[in-house]
Order: sequence, then C-alpha cells, then structure tokens
Amino acid sequence: MGLQAGIVGLPNVGKSTLFNAVSNSAKAQASNYRFCTIDPNVGLVDVPDPRLNKLAELVKPNKIVPTQLEIVDIAGLVRGASKGEGLGNKFLGNIREVDAIIHVIRCFEDENVLRDEGAINPVSDKEIIDTELQLKDLDGVERKIQKTEKLARVDPKLKSELEVLIRCKEHLEKGKSIRELKLSKEEKVAIADLFLLTDKPVLYVANVDEPSMHTGNKFSDALNVAAKAEGAEMIIMNNSIEAQIQEMENPEDRLLFMEEYKMTEPALDRLIHATYKLLGLYTYFTAGVQEVRAWTIHEGWKAPQAAGVIHTDFEKGFIKAEVISYDDFIKYESEAACREVGKLRIEGKEYLVKDGDVMHFRFNV
Repeated sequence: MGLQAGIVGLPNVGKSTLFNAVSNSAKAQASNYRFCTIDPNVGLVDVPDPRLNKLAELVKPNKIVPTQLEIVDIAGLVRGASKGEGLGNKFLGNIREVDAIIHVIRCFEDENVLRDEGAINPVSDKEIIDTELQLKDLDGVERKIQKTEKLARVDPKLKSELEVLIRCKEHLEKGKSIRELKLSKEEKVAIADLFLLTDKPVLYVANVDEPSMHTGNKFSDALNVAAKAEGAEMIIMNNSIEAQIQEMENPEDRLLFMEEYKMTEPALDRLIHATYKLLGLYTYFTAGVQEVRAWTIHEGWKAPQAAGVIHTDFEKGFIKAEVISYDDFIKYESEAACREVGKLRIEGKEYLVKDGDVMHFRFNV
C-alpha cells in the first residue's frame, strides 16, 4: 500500500536506534553526533500478529507471510528548521512525504549522550518540534490565503475555502497543530493540497533509561500529560534494549534476554500495533496450503478494494468474496468445516471488510 510512518525528533534522542530495532532492512548508522542520518533510511517492519500463526497451525502451509509497514528514519530536526537551520528544509520535506509521525523524545539523563537544549525537558523538546512544523505550515497556509483572496473576488464559491484557511492560520498562530482543529471532510478538502505537517497523526515514544522501562519516570510522566492534552498516545520504551533484542537471531536467546529484563513481549510490538492503528489500518488473511498470508487495508474498505491489494485484476474482475470470520475459522479449525456449518459467507461488492476476516476472492478478467 506504500504507507509510511516517519521517525522524527531532536538530534541524539534515539531515533536511529529505534529504526535499527524495528527495521528488517538496512541499519541506520546510530552515532552520537548531529545529522548522522541525513538521507532518510527506509525499512520494512513485520507487523506481529498472533492470529497469523494460529491460522498457520491449522492450515499447515508451505510458508507464512506477515504484512509489513514502511518506517522512515528522518534526520534530527533542530530549532530554526522551518527557516532552514540544520538542513531544515530538506528534513521537513521528508516529513511531508510520510503518512504518520513517530515522535521520539529523550526521557533519560546521560552526560555521555550529547544534547543541545540544556537540561532534560521532554515537554520543551516536544514543543520545539511542534513549533518548527507549525511555522512551516503557517507559511504554506499564508501563501495560499494570498492566492485564494485574489481568486475569491472573481469566484464567490472560494469564500468558504478562504474561511477554512483563515481558521487554520489563526489556529497555527496560537501554537496549535492542525490535527487538533476539528475540520469536516469537506473543510479538509481546502487544505488537502498543502499536505500540512501538523495535520499528520502522531505517536509519541518516550525513550527512557533501563530502570524506567516498565514504570516510566518523571520525564515520561510529563510527556504523557502533554500527549493526552492533544489526544495522542505515548509509548514507553528503552530503544537500546529493544535494538539488542532484535539483533538476536536465535529466538531462545531473545526469550532469555527478555526474561532477564522481565519483559513479556518487546515494546516494539506495542509500537508497531499502535502505528498500525494510527494509520487506520486493518488486516485480513488468505489461508491456503501454499501460504497463509496477512494483507493490509484501510478501515472502511469494501471487498473489491481489499481484493485489489493482492492484484489489480482481482479488483477489476471482482465477482464475489468467500468470507469466514477469524473466530469461526479457529473454532471450526478449517475452511471445509466452516462451510459445512454455514459459517462461510458469500459477500458482494458492498461488503465492508472486517479486521481479521479470512477471505477468498472469485474474479473474472
């Protein structure tokens, strides 16, 4: 589907360490100096889903294929980025291209890790990034207002669009992000072409020290209050430990390592699931002897759109979809058994695919 979540933050907060942990592809160079990540690294991360493994236990396929997300490691922003400081224009342009933001914020003290902004203050760090993104958005909105004002003199229909732009301008001038402004679908059309940075959904990651990885600390507590105030979610994790877990190729070594740190699962799993939810994504499954596979779709997609994720021909020639709910498949243990007890449904073009559906498509090209 090409959806991307971008990891952003100030320099040396643990962005590239987090990217190294979540990415199954090339590793970013996690170094202790500013702008060590200049070109964004793009990696694919498997979306952990126990349902996939349970289906595979029943079907016993030749292979198991999880769905994936694209994660982008964007270089550290600095104060003044909206005016070009620290290669700011390049970095802000990279943020504009992603669909959601994972904002990593330092919530630990360590004199060996460089810091430009003085004492540790996660709320202030959050506000620095917020301000730079808001200033960049404000510049874009003001430019469009100037153009729309001239056009509205000739075309009165543009007055409603101008009103939306003015609301956005006033909101940004108050130091608030566009995602906090309640705009209708129709109103969002007026700003869609601006691809505003602060309109993107955001997830905060509190990168804490080892003693705080389970309970958090005063820094993550303060950040959580700020995140909740804007309706955002925050996840506590120690990025360094998560990276160490992912570097272990032996599953038994991973389990022993996590037991040592009293972890029931990697915090990365929670991060990936939260990002998936942030992007408004669902998973459906195909289950056959050749493979059991997870597929990513948007919430609210209909059956033909879901079929098109497999191949465009499936959507073009869509006839019907055979659908079994995940719970029914697990309960009756096979497609044949579900069919026999009437739990396999035939759905048409208007069917809204549900998260966890096990599907088979009929099509004709």
